[in-house]
Amino acid sequence: MTDPTQLLYALILGLVEGVTEFLPISSTGHLIIAGQLLGFTGEKAKVFMIAIQLAAIFAVVWEYRVRLGHVVATLHREPASQRLAINLMAGFLPAAVLGFLFYKQIKFYLFNPIVVASALVIGGVLILWAERRKHVITTEGIDELTWRRALAVGFAQALAMIPGTSRSGATIIGGLFLGLSRKTAAEFSFFLAIPTMFAATAYDLYKNWRLFDVHDVPLFVVGGIAAFVSALIAVRTLIKFVSRHDYTLFAWYRIVFGGVVLATAYFGLVDWRAGH
Repeated sequence: MTDPTQLLYALILGLVEGVTEFLPISSTGHLIIAGQLLGFTGEKAKVFMIAIQLAAIFAVVWEYRVRLGHVVATLHREPASQRLAINLMAGFLPAAVLGFLFYKQIKFYLFNPIVVASALVIGGVLILWAERRKHVITTEGIDELTWRRALAVGFAQALAMIPGTSRSGATIIGGLFLGLSRKTAAEFSFFLAIPTMFAATAYDLYKNWRLFDVHDVPLFVVGGIAAFVSALIAVRTLIKFVSRHDYTLFAWYRIVFGGVVLATAYFGLVDWRAGH
């Protein structure tokens, strides 16, 4: 029988994953820090994180199922569908190549709370910079995006291999610097998450499939449902939010949260090395 405490941790971490995955605040960073605080680390935690990330991906697939279905059905005849498919391939390519080449080094050296906190603060400063500079919009809608700009956004996304950077944050801010409107940058980030996260999850599954244990299925179910529902709410909320506001709120959240983690480490209030 599964430990009720472990189920509670699964629920908490599933909610953390879902809420943070598509917001520009880094889901991986929050999961590393939350897992450290809960003592939910090690091999079982690694496999659990893969499972709830997959659930979060399905949330964005579900949210855009009509658009995605239309693209698949009309790919052979509609230029708009072909353009989106090409843009997604272009945006996916940098992360795919760099992730394949440096997977082991990234997992070994960078997955710790101090790196995460530092990346959160640096990313927050970059968001503030992006929002305070003059934002000249040259791409108002996702159908106007060129493959060159999609590729450039893809290189920005590749920076998110540093945990704490935020995949959605990197793509959204990269999009803003490239002249995308806030809504277009967010929506392209969601679409680009689908091939990127499916590929990353599949690669993680391939690397760690021996760690799966049938006794952990209740943890996956609880965490997966929590991640799916909260991710769906987060995606819908972000689109509404950026239609009326900028990303400054997320920038300050990143800076404060990352700063608190660094401060607790510096003054010895929390031993962030524990469990590693």
